[in-house]
Amino acid sequence: MPDTTCHMSISLDGFVAGQDQSRENPLGKGGRELHGWHLGDERANDADATAEGWLMRPRGAYVMGRNMFGPIRGEWDEDWDGWWGSEPPYHAPVFVLTHHAREPIEMEGGTSFHFVTQGFEAAYAQARETAGEDGIDIAGGASIVRQALAAGVIDELTLDVAPVLLGSGERLFDGVESLGFEPVEVLHSPLATHIRYRRAG
Repeated sequence: MPDTTCHMSISLDGFVAGQDQSRENPLGKGGRELHGWHLGDERANDADATAEGWLMRPRGAYVMGRNMFGPIRGEWDEDWDGWWGSEPPYHAPVFVLTHHAREPIEMEGGTSFHFVTQGFEAAYAQARETAGEDGIDIAGGASIVRQALAAGVIDELTLDVAPVLLGSGERLFDGVESLGFEPVEVLHSPLATHIRYRRAG
Protein backbone atom coordinates (compact mmCIF):
# COMPACT_ATOMS: atom_id res chain seq x y z
CA MET A 1 0.00 0.00 0.00
CA PRO A 2 1.36 3.50 -0.82
CA ASP A 3 2.73 5.53 2.08
CA THR A 4 0.75 7.94 4.19
CA THR A 5 2.97 10.85 5.17
CA CYS A 6 2.74 13.81 7.53
CA HIS A 7 5.09 16.79 7.67
CA MET A 8 4.77 19.40 10.45
CA SER A 9 6.81 22.34 11.72
CA ILE A 10 6.90 22.35 15.52
CA SER A 11 8.30 24.46 18.35
CA LEU A 12 10.71 23.14 20.98
CA ASP A 13 7.79 23.02 23.43
CA GLY A 14 5.59 21.00 21.09
CA PHE A 15 3.28 23.54 19.44
CA VAL A 16 2.48 23.62 15.72
CA ALA A 17 0.50 26.88 15.88
CA GLY A 18 0.32 29.76 18.31
CA GLN A 19 -2.65 31.12 20.23
CA ASP A 20 -5.38 33.28 18.70
CA GLN A 21 -5.43 32.03 15.13
CA SER A 22 -7.39 34.41 12.91
CA ARG A 23 -7.81 35.58 9.34
CA GLU A 24 -5.06 38.15 9.92
CA ASN A 25 -2.83 35.68 11.79
CA PRO A 26 -3.53 32.18 10.42
CA LEU A 27 -0.68 30.49 12.33
CA GLY A 28 -1.48 32.21 15.63
CA LYS A 29 0.82 34.39 17.71
CA GLY A 30 4.40 33.46 16.92
CA GLY A 31 3.34 30.60 14.69
CA ARG A 32 5.01 31.93 11.57
CA GLU A 33 8.39 31.68 13.33
CA LEU A 34 8.12 27.91 13.02
CA HIS A 35 8.13 28.15 9.22
CA GLY A 36 11.05 30.49 8.55
CA TRP A 37 13.04 27.57 7.12
CA HIS A 38 10.71 27.42 4.09
CA LEU A 39 8.65 30.65 4.14
CA GLY A 40 11.57 33.04 4.59
CA ASP A 41 13.33 34.90 1.81
CA GLU A 42 16.38 32.61 1.92
CA ARG A 43 17.07 29.05 3.02
CA ALA A 44 19.74 28.77 5.69
CA ASN A 45 21.45 25.85 3.94
CA ASP A 46 20.86 22.76 1.81
CA ALA A 47 19.10 20.99 4.70
CA ASP A 48 16.17 23.40 4.45
CA ALA A 49 15.97 22.96 0.68
CA THR A 50 15.96 19.18 1.06
CA ALA A 51 13.24 19.31 3.73
CA GLU A 52 11.19 21.62 1.53
CA GLY A 53 11.43 18.96 -1.18
CA TRP A 54 10.00 16.43 1.27
CA LEU A 55 7.19 18.83 2.15
CA MET A 56 6.25 19.67 -1.44
CA ARG A 57 6.53 16.22 -3.03
CA PRO A 58 3.36 15.39 -4.96
CA ARG A 59 0.76 13.21 -3.25
CA GLY A 60 -2.41 11.62 -4.60
CA ALA A 61 -4.71 13.08 -1.93
CA TYR A 62 -4.61 15.09 1.29
CA VAL A 63 -6.58 15.13 4.55
CA MET A 64 -6.83 18.33 6.61
CA GLY A 65 -8.94 19.87 9.33
CA ARG A 66 -11.31 22.75 8.89
CA ASN A 67 -9.14 25.04 11.03
CA MET A 68 -6.30 24.56 8.57
CA PHE A 69 -8.59 25.27 5.63
CA GLY A 70 -9.68 28.63 7.00
CA PRO A 71 -10.78 30.82 9.92
CA ILE A 72 -14.55 30.43 9.48
CA ARG A 73 -16.34 28.54 12.26
CA GLY A 74 -19.87 27.14 12.30
CA GLU A 75 -22.01 27.24 9.18
CA TRP A 76 -20.43 28.19 5.86
CA ASP A 77 -22.05 31.62 5.86
CA GLU A 78 -19.43 33.39 3.75
CA ASP A 79 -17.45 32.65 0.62
CA TRP A 80 -14.09 31.10 1.54
CA ASP A 81 -11.88 28.95 -0.71
CA GLY A 82 -8.84 28.50 1.55
CA TRP A 83 -5.71 30.47 2.42
CA TRP A 84 -3.83 29.74 -0.80
CA GLY A 85 -5.44 31.86 -3.52
CA SER A 86 -6.79 30.56 -6.82
CA GLU A 87 -4.11 27.87 -7.23
CA PRO A 88 -3.39 26.03 -3.94
CA PRO A 89 -0.14 24.05 -3.70
CA TYR A 90 -1.78 20.61 -3.42
CA HIS A 91 -2.66 19.85 -7.08
CA ALA A 92 -4.79 16.90 -5.91
CA PRO A 93 -8.05 16.25 -4.03
CA VAL A 94 -8.06 17.53 -0.43
CA PHE A 95 -10.55 16.08 2.06
CA VAL A 96 -11.47 18.63 4.73
CA LEU A 97 -13.04 17.43 7.99
CA THR A 98 -15.94 19.60 9.11
CA HIS A 99 -19.22 19.40 11.03
CA HIS A 100 -20.99 21.43 8.34
CA ALA A 101 -21.65 20.08 4.85
CA ARG A 102 -20.55 22.03 1.79
CA GLU A 103 -20.35 21.33 -1.92
CA PRO A 104 -16.86 20.56 -3.31
CA ILE A 105 -14.72 23.42 -4.62
CA GLU A 106 -12.65 23.05 -7.79
CA MET A 107 -9.52 25.23 -7.90
CA GLU A 108 -6.89 25.94 -10.52
CA GLY A 109 -3.97 23.55 -10.90
CA GLY A 110 -5.89 20.39 -10.07
CA THR A 111 -6.71 21.06 -6.40
CA SER A 112 -10.25 20.25 -5.28
CA PHE A 113 -11.61 20.58 -1.75
CA HIS A 114 -14.13 17.97 -0.55
CA PHE A 115 -15.90 18.48 2.77
CA VAL A 116 -16.40 15.38 4.92
CA THR A 117 -18.78 15.38 7.87
CA GLN A 118 -18.46 11.71 8.89
CA GLY A 119 -15.14 11.97 10.74
CA PHE A 120 -11.51 11.12 10.19
CA GLU A 121 -11.95 7.49 9.16
CA ALA A 122 -14.39 8.47 6.39
CA ALA A 123 -12.10 11.25 5.13
CA TYR A 124 -9.08 8.95 5.15
CA ALA A 125 -10.98 6.19 3.34
CA GLN A 126 -12.03 8.63 0.61
CA ALA A 127 -8.46 9.92 0.31
CA ARG A 128 -7.06 6.40 0.06
CA GLU A 129 -9.55 5.47 -2.65
CA THR A 130 -8.76 8.63 -4.60
CA ALA A 131 -4.96 8.60 -4.17
CA GLY A 132 -4.33 5.21 -5.74
CA GLU A 133 -0.59 4.51 -5.93
CA ASP A 134 0.37 8.15 -5.29
CA GLY A 135 -0.06 8.10 -1.52
CA ILE A 136 -1.78 10.34 1.02
CA ASP A 137 -0.56 13.23 3.14
CA ILE A 138 -2.07 14.22 6.48
CA ALA A 139 -1.75 17.98 6.06
CA GLY A 140 -2.78 19.08 9.59
CA GLY A 141 -3.59 20.77 11.83
CA ALA A 142 -2.75 19.28 15.20
CA SER A 143 -6.12 17.65 15.88
CA ILE A 144 -6.16 15.82 12.54
CA VAL A 145 -2.58 14.61 13.03
CA ARG A 146 -3.48 13.27 16.48
CA GLN A 147 -6.44 11.41 14.99
CA ALA A 148 -4.21 9.96 12.27
CA LEU A 149 -1.64 8.86 14.87
CA ALA A 150 -4.38 7.26 16.97
CA ALA A 151 -5.65 5.42 13.88
CA GLY A 152 -2.12 4.19 13.12
CA VAL A 153 -2.22 5.26 9.47
CA ILE A 154 0.94 7.41 9.25
CA ASP A 155 3.93 5.60 7.75
CA GLU A 156 6.35 8.53 7.62
CA LEU A 157 6.33 11.53 9.98
CA THR A 158 8.63 14.50 9.41
CA LEU A 159 9.07 17.15 12.09
CA ASP A 160 10.83 20.45 11.45
CA VAL A 161 11.84 21.48 14.98
CA ALA A 162 12.33 25.25 15.08
CA PRO A 163 14.42 26.81 17.89
CA VAL A 164 11.34 28.66 19.15
CA LEU A 165 9.29 28.50 22.36
CA LEU A 166 5.63 29.44 21.84
CA GLY A 167 4.36 28.68 25.36
CA SER A 168 0.79 28.05 24.21
CA GLY A 169 -1.30 27.27 21.18
CA GLU A 170 -1.98 24.01 19.33
CA ARG A 171 0.15 21.25 20.84
CA LEU A 172 0.79 18.32 18.51
CA PHE A 173 1.15 15.37 20.85
CA ASP A 174 -1.43 16.05 23.60
CA GLY A 175 -3.07 12.73 24.45
CA VAL A 176 -0.71 10.68 22.25
CA GLU A 177 0.49 7.88 24.52
CA SER A 178 3.15 6.30 22.30
CA LEU A 179 4.71 7.32 19.02
CA GLY A 180 5.87 4.04 17.48
CA PHE A 181 8.33 5.67 15.05
CA GLU A 182 12.10 5.60 14.69
CA PRO A 183 14.27 8.34 13.16
CA VAL A 184 15.76 7.49 9.78
CA GLU A 185 17.24 10.86 8.73
CA VAL A 186 18.19 14.09 10.50
CA LEU A 187 19.21 17.33 8.78
CA HIS A 188 20.33 20.51 10.53
CA SER A 189 20.12 24.20 9.78
CA PRO A 190 20.12 27.32 11.97
CA LEU A 191 16.36 27.62 11.34
CA ALA A 192 15.21 24.05 12.06
CA THR A 193 16.27 20.50 12.76
CA HIS A 194 14.49 18.28 10.24
CA ILE A 195 13.79 14.77 11.53
CA ARG A 196 12.24 12.15 9.28
CA TYR A 197 10.70 9.20 11.11
CA ARG A 198 9.37 5.88 9.80
CA ARG A 199 6.94 3.62 11.59
CA ALA A 200 8.91 1.12 13.65
CA GLY A 201 8.83 -2.47 12.48
